[in-house]
Amino acid sequence: MIVSARIELAGGSRTIVFTFLLWLILLILCWPLALVALVLYPIVWLLLLPLRIVGIAVEGVLELVKAIILLPARVLRGPRRA
Repeated sequence: MIVSARIELAGGSRTIVFTFLLWLILLILCWPLALVALVLYPIVWLLLLPLRIVGIAVEGVLELVKAIILLPARVLRGPRRA
């Protein structure tokens, strides 16, 4: 369990470093555009936040429907052996 958390953390940190390096390249090539992107990023993130919340809710409802549909098969399968 801990190993998988470390792998996910390593993958996430690679993405952050890669994004930062791309932003540094943009800063060197076109600094006004890089500063505009730096200012607009939090605004865009706040605008997209309700869509993420709706996505989480829809995913939960779909998982519930899936569980209800698959319930008869799980009941007929019987108890699992240890």
